Amino acid sequence: MSDSPERVPKLSKEEKDRRFQAELMPVLDPLYNFAFRLTLDEDDANDLVQETYLKAYRFFEYFEPGTNAKAWLFRILKNSFINDFRKKSKQPAKVDYSEIEGYYNSEEVEADSDAGTTSSDMRQQAVRDLIGDEVARALNSLPVDFRTVIILCDLEGFTYEEMAKVLDIPIGTVRSRLHRARNFLKEKLDKYARSMGYGTNGATADDEEDEQETTD
Repeated sequence: MSDSPERVPKLSKEEKDRRFQAELMPVLDPLYNFAFRLTLDEDDANDLVQETYLKAYRFFEYFEPGTNAKAWLFRILKNSFINDFRKKSKQPAKVDYSEIEGYYNSEEVEADSDAGTTSSDMRQQAVRDLIGDEVARALNSLPVDFRTVIILCDLEGFTYEEMAKVLDIPIGTVRSRLHRARNFLKEKLDKYARSMGYGTNGATADDEEDEQETTD
């Protein structure tokens, strides 16, 4: 969305509907995936996507043709997510994004996420299939701001510059937050790997024994 308060040309309803359908609706599936990864709840994700499209339609004249529609929608959704959290938690008007990082990081949310595997919504299952159950659990357990940068960069393929615009933070903050998020995710997956009998070098205990017998 443009930050300029200047007037924008008024589109006819037909032209607005045509462009909206052609430029923004193809982003529906990745937008839903982003919403679900933020909320960890199917109904909340659907509500968030609906709210995002309603806002996008209302302010569509501010969308610049030829720019990144996906990044524009993701930014609207991210802001809607923060504002919705403020309303539910009755926080003051000014709340830093990092203050909400632990809200969804709970055992109850993980249980709800696991129960969602029986949902009839195939898009939710597609997100899980995309990155695997254990990676999904590890990702979901991250604080929301770290989870977000992993989603934007490693799942959605945004550049650092695009991520900075979506999140309204400097590129340097994007880089440092992504570095920390990846380290947190690696630690969680390392713990899971060890619990399954894998060493840090990627070999199982049985494989190591077999290798030792071969060298003896």
